[in-house]
Amino acid sequence: MTEPAAALDRADAEKRMLMRIIEIVSSGTDLEHVLNATIGLVLEAISADACFVHLLKEGEDRLTLRAASEPYGDAVGEVVLHLGEGVAGWVAEHRESVVIVSDKWSDPRYKYIPELGGDRYTSLVSVPLISPAERLIGVVNIHTEQQRIFTSDEISFLEHVCSLVSAAIEHAELFESLAVKEQQLQGFVARTVQAQEDERRRVATEIHDGVTQQLISIWYRLNACERSMPVDPAAARAELDAAKDLVDEALDEARAAIYDLRPATLDDLGLVPALQALASRLFGAEASVAIDTDIHEGMPSHLETALYRIAQESLNNTRKHACAKNVTVAIRRSPDGIFMEIQDDGSGFDLDVYRSARPQTSFGLSGMAERVDLLGGRLDVRSRPSEGTIVEVHVPIDNVRESDDV
Repeated sequence: MTEPAAALDRADAEKRMLMRIIEIVSSGTDLEHVLNATIGLVLEAISADACFVHLLKEGEDRLTLRAASEPYGDAVGEVVLHLGEGVAGWVAEHRESVVIVSDKWSDPRYKYIPELGGDRYTSLVSVPLISPAERLIGVVNIHTEQQRIFTSDEISFLEHVCSLVSAAIEHAELFESLAVKEQQLQGFVARTVQAQEDERRRVATEIHDGVTQQLISIWYRLNACERSMPVDPAAARAELDAAKDLVDEALDEARAAIYDLRPATLDDLGLVPALQALASRLFGAEASVAIDTDIHEGMPSHLETALYRIAQESLNNTRKHACAKNVTVAIRRSPDGIFMEIQDDGSGFDLDVYRSARPQTSFGLSGMAERVDLLGGRLDVRSRPSEGTIVEVHVPIDNVRESDDV
């Protein structure tokens, strides 16, 4: 084939590929569809035997396999690589393409992954997926069974294809994330409404069984006092003293119910004193609770309330289930926002067992996670039986009011 004819063939191939990319970009917002279309596009562009798309979730330091050519579909979601791990991890970390023509086993960057048939392929190309906004989306790995020397034109063309489909993947990712958040929000709203009804029912029961009954007893005592006063002042005094004790008990129960609904300390003094009061009320002398913070004021009220409720749920779980002797609540200003850690030396638990067995209506960890998610933050929970529990909350800097005091 003459050079002009070869150039014409390349131009036709690039034109067909551009049309395919336009189809992918305009095909919709379903991430799985976009990724599968990308697999087909890359295999067509490079005439390879296998293709894997590893995506990097924003804010994390690991790649997750999100799409794969057949017969490797079962490995999707199961293969995870940290930045710098394997060829894909190296490419993600350095944002540079890698070509290995042969003897990949001697390349220190290569990592054998049985689920992806690493021993079946000889040559590979790994290309970063970088969005138009320079955000790293992930990495595409392409493999051939036979040894193949990739030309510089092929590599450039493949990098160009990957840069174009990156925008489609990012677009689909954003819509998928939005759909997940909307679903989480709907679930959170439903559970919040149910929790509010449960809270109203609990408060009504406490008032009926506690304060109301005590008020009735006070009424009877005062009537008895009134009857006894002309004929037996000592008995009247005794009835009056008993009525005063009942008034004190009713006030204590009313204050406790009101505090549970909205602690006045949080409004009057802020997050840290409210947490100190909460810890004292929950644990008393049963456990030592330390509140360690370098933040005193300056946070928005909605953020203080959210952190208080998250800590309240975590500390309630610790008191009910952990049998802990020492608990620490640390709140710090981190370079990217606010960091809160709640750690105990209690009995711990198996996270996988909890997630598979917990009731659907249980707030627990899911409620805490949803509160954090609404703040745009991240919740990490680490626990093992007999090794205590650590709950970490990270809230991004964008959701924290800028202040010298924060």
